Amino acid sequence: MGPENLTSVREFIFVGLSNHRKTQVLLFVVILLTYSLTIIGNLAVIMLVRFDSRLQTPMYYFLMHLSGLEICYVTSTEPQMLAHLLAGNGVISFTRCAAQIFVALSLGAAECFLLGVMAYDRYLAICQPLLYALAMDRWRQMQLASACWATGFLFGVIYVGCTFRHSYCGPNRINHFMCELPVVLKLACDDTRITQAIVFVMAGLVLLIPISVILTSYAVILFSVLQIQSVTGWRKAFSTCASHLVVVTVFYGTVISMYLIPRSSTFSDRDKQIAVFYVLVTPFLNPVIYTLRNKEVHEAVAKVLRRRRFEQK
Repeated sequence: MGPENLTSVREFIFVGLSNHRKTQVLLFVVILLTYSLTIIGNLAVIMLVRFDSRLQTPMYYFLMHLSGLEICYVTSTEPQMLAHLLAGNGVISFTRCAAQIFVALSLGAAECFLLGVMAYDRYLAICQPLLYALAMDRWRQMQLASACWATGFLFGVIYVGCTFRHSYCGPNRINHFMCELPVVLKLACDDTRITQAIVFVMAGLVLLIPISVILTSYAVILFSVLQIQSVTGWRKAFSTCASHLVVVTVFYGTVISMYLIPRSSTFSDRDKQIAVFYVLVTPFLNPVIYTLRNKEVHEAVAKVLRRRRFEQK
């Protein structure tokens, strides 16, 4: 029989990114700007993919889902950060903390699997071009995207169930700007070793399975590209994969640092410094990375701008 839950904590208090009022105001402006640009950038990607026929391909279909994940993720965290910075302090209820962990981990796990699917899609497009249309038809795209979302939410349920079966009787002060599983679990009053082991194993599955798919896909792609005699073919293959590899490196590097690399039991600023990258920086950079040198997206944007100028005349 499991330990009885004797939780007496009703809210958690965030230390936040800074206690200095001027710094808080500056951070508010920076985060508000970053959040606005993240929403606009990812919404623009979704709208372009939805309404431009040239972008109706599997790669852009999965990119549209990635943008949707990013919008949901930043909306689950950044408005709360802005409210706390504006108020000068951060307090969150026990229930809202559990909900935030569930949403953030569900979407994070879904993104891990989606990045693996995107690497598999690039492998099929480059290494199996004759089978690509059949292997990645519309129905298969929907199946893979739905599986990523569903698997993410399943992992989120398990994570939250494991974390909040423990008793939280104080302290309730979190050296962070949001509720994150490793940080909240440190505040549990009872033995968390089994839960930590479960979290570690599940984090390993969520991270290592997609990474294995990504590494295998790009190893085969690299081998195939080396067989190409044309320099133009090399450039086309690498330009197709480069943006995805940059996103994968940034995203997985920070998440692995947070969930798989051992850390001390004492509270430090390390966790929130790492979190800044995947909460603020990565969602902001993703639409930029994927569209910066993408000719198809540039042409789609130019088409929209021409249409607007024509309508205004």
